[in-house]
Amino acid sequence: MSDQPPYPRFSDAEQARRRAALEAVMARRGVDHVVLYGANRFGSAVGWLTRWPVTREAFVVVTPGERDLLLVDFYNHVPNATRMATEAEVRPAAPSGVRAAVDELRRRGAGGRRVGVIGPLGFRAHAALAEVAAEVVDLGGDYVRLRLRKSPEELAWVRRGCALTDLGLEALRAGARPGLDERELGDLVERAYVGHGATTHIHYFAATPMDRPRMGVPAQWPTTRRLRAGDALTCELSASWWDHPGQVLRTFAVEAEPSPLFADLHGVADAAFAAICSVLRAGATAQAVVAAAEVIEAAGYTTRDDLLHGFVGGYLPPVLGSASRLLEPVPDFVFEAGMTVVVQPNVCTRDERAGVQTGELVLVGPDGAERLHSAERGLLRTGGG
Repeated sequence: MSDQPPYPRFSDAEQARRRAALEAVMARRGVDHVVLYGANRFGSAVGWLTRWPVTREAFVVVTPGERDLLLVDFYNHVPNATRMATEAEVRPAAPSGVRAAVDELRRRGAGGRRVGVIGPLGFRAHAALAEVAAEVVDLGGDYVRLRLRKSPEELAWVRRGCALTDLGLEALRAGARPGLDERELGDLVERAYVGHGATTHIHYFAATPMDRPRMGVPAQWPTTRRLRAGDALTCELSASWWDHPGQVLRTFAVEAEPSPLFADLHGVADAAFAAICSVLRAGATAQAVVAAAEVIEAAGYTTRDDLLHGFVGGYLPPVLGSASRLLEPVPDFVFEAGMTVVVQPNVCTRDERAGVQTGELVLVGPDGAERLHSAERGLLRTGGG
């Protein structure tokens, strides 16, 4: 018999670190109780604190000095949650939903006190909390800051997610061929890692003829278009190891040499990636990253996708565009060691008819950016070439 646990688990010390970090936020913000919320697989704070990945709906009531209460919907999800969230008391959220959390807050003496909230709580649930609390305080930004820097245990899980993502990329490279449509490309990718315990965070594709391009960035929903020799195939892949995904972006030439345009686009993208990574270290600023990527505009190109964004534990700051695609002013952000970010210069023509993807998740260190993926870089060929 195997003595392998049924689910991967962070250590008790890691869970205690997280609880202490949350309680420090509560003390700093002057709140006595916090409700964590998630629904429909969103709301990462629930799993971060309790080990229960959100399914349909979940509330967690947190009070210093008391055991966490995890309220889970649907009713038939409660047994599984009880096995996984072993530090919390687990009860069904049905039939009252947020009312069960409100009742527990009243029992804990939250009436007339400040109650914090983390997660995508809806209007009606917020109104229900406001009936008991003197003030409902949004701690979402505080939670995001807790997730920016990864602990050693979290980094080990991130590395696992990156390795599984690389399996998907290699399967795509080896198996993509003329005649397959984009739905079948997703099947290739997922078969490579699902059997190893991973789940799909995303897989985005775009295929377009290199001699008559019409797409500059991958699409979020696959089409029925079939690959053809001479296509450029771009992808953005993330396989997740228990809410700890990798992310890798690549461009393939399908059974053809890259056209001059795509070779030039990718050469600029490679230069931008290298320039960003050359400045990306603890103490670097967001402004320095955007400035490093100006090789894109200098070559006459632009971008559609983010240039860089924080990742793992959510879609995290900073979210940066290149100089010609700034959706908002460059933030006053300083990188710290232990942050994980995706560097992904999606270089495309000004009319956005042609574009390439390249990049991956990296770890910000004291002296530079560390690769977390082992996938081959550069403009690749399908079939392994």
